[in-house]
Amino acid sequence: MIVIPTYVKAKKFLKVFFAILFLFTEIFSPLKVFAADIWAAAAEAAGVYAAYKSTLTSILRLGNNVNAQMAARRQDIEKNGQDKNPLDVKLIDGIMTRLVNDSEYELRINSLPFIWSVNDDEKFNASCYPVNYISINRGLIRNFNLNEDEIASVLAHEMIHGIEQHSAKNYAKATAQTLGTMLIGINIDNANVDWSKMSGMVNYSIAKNITLPTEHEADEGGFFLTTSAGFNPGGGAAAMARMNYYLRYETRDFLEFDAKDKPNEQTMSDHPDTEVREEKLSKLLTDYSYGHVTVKRVERIYKVFIDGEEVFTAENLGEIYKNAEKAYFFAGGLAKAFHDLKNFSDWNFHEVSGRRIDFLTDEKVYKILRETSYIEKIGEKIQSAVKTAYENESPETKQKYLDEENKRHEYWQKIKSENISAKKIMAERLRINADVYNDYGQGELALKEIDRAMQAENQDNMAECFSIRGRAKAICGDYEGALTDANFAIEQDSENLYNFLNRADVFHMRGEIEPALADIDAALKIDGQNPIAYKLRGDIYDELGKTELAEKNYSDCYIFSKKNSKLIPKNYFEKIDPQAAEKLEKKENRKKS
Repeated sequence: MIVIPTYVKAKKFLKVFFAILFLFTEIFSPLKVFAADIWAAAAEAAGVYAAYKSTLTSILRLGNNVNAQMAARRQDIEKNGQDKNPLDVKLIDGIMTRLVNDSEYELRINSLPFIWSVNDDEKFNASCYPVNYISINRGLIRNFNLNEDEIASVLAHEMIHGIEQHSAKNYAKATAQTLGTMLIGINIDNANVDWSKMSGMVNYSIAKNITLPTEHEADEGGFFLTTSAGFNPGGGAAAMARMNYYLRYETRDFLEFDAKDKPNEQTMSDHPDTEVREEKLSKLLTDYSYGHVTVKRVERIYKVFIDGEEVFTAENLGEIYKNAEKAYFFAGGLAKAFHDLKNFSDWNFHEVSGRRIDFLTDEKVYKILRETSYIEKIGEKIQSAVKTAYENESPETKQKYLDEENKRHEYWQKIKSENISAKKIMAERLRINADVYNDYGQGELALKEIDRAMQAENQDNMAECFSIRGRAKAICGDYEGALTDANFAIEQDSENLYNFLNRADVFHMRGEIEPALADIDAALKIDGQNPIAYKLRGDIYDELGKTELAEKNYSDCYIFSKKNSKLIPKNYFEKIDPQAAEKLEKKENRKKS
């Protein structure tokens, strides 16, 4: 189905969302928070749970709205500009494509595929909107010096926020907690409430009780996304070491840095202390290696161990984060090899020129490990430590980790099964989303959504799915595949006018005008007042230079769409409804000014 974009609804949802976002990002002084059990009692008595559910439902609905997703990207670029460095964009596109296509995860039935862009903001940051739009600041790429493993760890972290729908849940909890805490204040202080202090307390409580736990969850989940996509397992810990240095020594932006922060001590910040995060991610690296590889820091020196035997020391490389990066990427290569290779012989240790020992393969993930081993002449030491590690490996430790891996795999499979057996209304939503992506010319995203729609057991209009998929294929340049799908859709259901309109669009993209016009005529025989049919025909006549016929069809489109000016090109709209066009132009000028 070709759907008229619901701009008004999207705008209303965005207004609600950004109002909520603004409310909970105000900065207040941290104050003591009431006990959770007191809040729980008050929340239940006051019906705050209903507020939570209502807010959650609204934001989740927003998160499944393609128009809202596209609006989020547009607003980000309008506000922050677009990174003009093509190398930055190419790097991010490569990393995100790997994470989206190669990582092990499943989107929930009411989540959209990920989209992303690089804006021109110099701050060291990235964020994931509830609509699965990831905004990456140019400053993040610069501060990570284009290191793809570190950047991948941050973007995977943001993806987990989207996959687990953290934003929607956090804002909903924050709404409920705000109401609940205020009610507690009223009960305790006999309605004599200092509202400025109450607001500060609420925001502090939200940061501690709601946002921080999801940050740790995103770190852990992001680690497994990056490793399953083949990135270096040390990327996350290295990124935290780099970020810690930046926060401590390179910025004093109050939105990024709190001068009162102390290591291992949480203050108002809604992100955990970076040193704590580094430790957790380093532990994940160790676990990933079945316990063989550890990284330890002694002041400015980072050391790498295999089963307690020191094999590499990183020091005197300049800023401390550079020592950390070298150690973590060295350790990450070891961890991946231990994780992936069953036997010592699989490491392929062998002598090379200069009687030095080389090992493993030319995969990029092993680059720093192998280069460092060669330069430092520590190949034999690594070979001996690895051999001993396999000889003394604990089957129980390894099996325990493999069991945890299997649990994660089952978790994603459960979500996939739930998606396949989802209710009819959700299966229909996938189909509609795919069609709206087509309207935006986003064929690849449409193919992702329509594939999910066609897997759904309760999909009630498979013929239309084929016509939507055909249109998506044409947008992507697969014209033969597009026509095959479009023909099949009409063979299965010739009563659905949208099957004809989708095929008309396919013919149009193939440059076959007469068949396209014939399909539009067929659609209008089914419904002579369908505005999209007139719009498509108007577009074709406009391209052919037949302006009178184009104007006539655009005029019919305008009438039958209940005067939806968004569907009409500006130069024709000014002729069709001059007064409305003048009002619209004045309104747009007021917005610009």
